[in-house]
Amino acid sequence: MALGLESPAPPITVENWLRGEPLTSFQPGKVYIVEFWATWCRPCVAAMPHLMELQDKYKDSGVEVVGVAACEQARTTDEARTNLDAWLTEKFPNLNYRVGFDYTGKMNKLWMDPSLSVGIPTSFVVDRDGHIAFIGFPTQLDGVLPKILNGGWRTSDEARNAEKERIAEGEKEARKRALTEPIFAKLKPAMKAQDWAKALSALEEAVAVMPDDVNFRVLRADLLLHKVHDLQTGLPVMSQLVRDAIDKKSELWMAGAMRQLFDPANDNSHFPPAERFAMGKELSEHILALNPPQRGQAPKFLSYPAVAQYYYESGNKDRAIELVEVALKSLDGPEPIPNELKQHVMSLLVQALANYKGEKACYGALCATPQPGVPQTTKVQAPEEKR
Repeated sequence: MALGLESPAPPITVENWLRGEPLTSFQPGKVYIVEFWATWCRPCVAAMPHLMELQDKYKDSGVEVVGVAACEQARTTDEARTNLDAWLTEKFPNLNYRVGFDYTGKMNKLWMDPSLSVGIPTSFVVDRDGHIAFIGFPTQLDGVLPKILNGGWRTSDEARNAEKERIAEGEKEARKRALTEPIFAKLKPAMKAQDWAKALSALEEAVAVMPDDVNFRVLRADLLLHKVHDLQTGLPVMSQLVRDAIDKKSELWMAGAMRQLFDPANDNSHFPPAERFAMGKELSEHILALNPPQRGQAPKFLSYPAVAQYYYESGNKDRAIELVEVALKSLDGPEPIPNELKQHVMSLLVQALANYKGEKACYGALCATPQPGVPQTTKVQAPEEKR
């Protein structure tokens, strides 16, 4: 049976309650936020402080947040439960809402599957009479929750339109999943075994049915250029990826393409320098036009490291250093970044800064010294860049 706006809320049938008192049923007069999440899901973790704030802000209005960990990854139920309990203790010792654990899949079958919710985090809001008032992302709760509490949301045109959009997106994602699951069944074991021929075969199949999936497109270019070194096939694939990224005006696509060209972790010594620098120049100019250094609030860590490497190898060390420093500052911007990701990116940027300066570099308490073997400026100079 489909689950959506106005549907009676399914029961909570978790195996264990790891935080808070057990919730046996939804109490009339209360509003519940049922949040499906997992420790490995970065957007889920990023949403948890916000959910804590909502619990504090609206507790006197009868709001209760209920976290449901139904997607933990482990070999056994006991291992998943133990790991989750330890993770909560370390990361959120002062968590102020319930957390239930389910490893059986029952909660997903009752809530996620019938609502066409194919990813986490997903928030379900249960209204005061036990019916579903909202299904969506936790980031949407600030705008929706006050309207639910006022009693006018569920029957509004805004709610119905939001539900139509959600269902359409869910159906689209379900169709995509039906296409990708058999592909991943071949791709994942091939990648694990480093059987690049089989992996490329699966990726060709994936790109044929989903040419606008950036992850498949970037991975195909990566395997061709950096695993099998098939330049005859890889260069046209890379060139088309660059063209499509620019045509889409997508920083995500451009960053993915740029990393194939100027990620210091890749060996590009076999790559024809003229073609590599020409593509890098074009991508860099478009990336910086979309997300200029002067726009301080926009995050830079997605695309700037590879752009900085392009400038460094092109002989413009000052520009490379400037872009790394801008990227470091953007990590402290208003857009939240999960702490683990932030620390990882920061360490890479500080290391790049040390390599470019040729001396010890620090950002806050984090320091790095130059590493040997980093690609140096090349004799093939790119055309003069516009600042």
